[in-house]
Amino acid sequence: MEKNLTTPVTEFVLLGLTQNPKLQQFLFVIFFIIYMNTWLGNFTIITTVITDRQLHTPMYFLLANLAFLDVSESSVNAPKLLSGLLTQSKTISFNECILQMFFFHLIGGTMVFLLVVMAANRYVAICKPLRYMTIMSRVVCVVLALNAWLGGLVHSAVQLGLLLQLPFCGPNVLDNFYCDILQVIKLACTDTHLVQWQMVFNAGVLLIIVFIILLISYTVILVKNRTHVMEGKHKALSTCGTQITVVCLQFIPSIFIYARPLKQFTVDKVISVIYTVFTPMNLMIYTLRNAEMKKAIRRLMRRMLFSGRERET
Repeated sequence: MEKNLTTPVTEFVLLGLTQNPKLQQFLFVIFFIIYMNTWLGNFTIITTVITDRQLHTPMYFLLANLAFLDVSESSVNAPKLLSGLLTQSKTISFNECILQMFFFHLIGGTMVFLLVVMAANRYVAICKPLRYMTIMSRVVCVVLALNAWLGGLVHSAVQLGLLLQLPFCGPNVLDNFYCDILQVIKLACTDTHLVQWQMVFNAGVLLIIVFIILLISYTVILVKNRTHVMEGKHKALSTCGTQITVVCLQFIPSIFIYARPLKQFTVDKVISVIYTVFTPMNLMIYTLRNAEMKKAIRRLMRRMLFSGRERET
């Protein structure tokens, strides 16, 4: 044991999703298409919101921020997953693993807090429509978005702070396709039960509390407007269903992984794929179904087309 302590771990071995070469090739094609569509769709949302003055409202400002988080989240783990499927590269350096976990929890934590901000925005838009633009001014929106990032930074820093106190001297094999913080902790050369429970409280319990608060918030909004909906509130109400869907798809898989007794299940990898590969595409799908967003995208396409023709002439 003393000998092992003198040779700290410098890299981890990721077993990936499967060892079947044909299945790896098939999964690479599927995940690569999803990854590129996630980038294209969310980048389209961000560009449209920035360039179209009609979308310079609090709701679309927050949606653009959420789209940026989705692009960032998909870029933390998906490239390593794709490279592992294509090149059979199964190792990741210790420092790269730490950075991957830091950014994954930074973005994930920020997204959780931003979804709370979006729920508050919906409440103000529906319940206080006459004061909406005063309450949700541009300055307020920017401050709220920055606070969401600050909350994500604190969450990630606490997670990594607990992890970096531990010694790692072997083994170094992770049965996953990315560095999952709960799995990495179990590889430490010391008793980690207390630290694992601290992780569960910092991530899992936080997710459950915020998820319940969001469900209650949207329920209150929908019940309050069940019988009397003014004309100006229809647009705000129409986005509630979309946001509830995004919230559920974001929280339920994460809660399954981070808010349960410290044990692994065979479906863990499948759940991990859902919230690291598929979930970042959900906002794009539901937002692009928004009639106002589709009109704005068509305006953007026309501007790009006409500007291209003008340059040719």
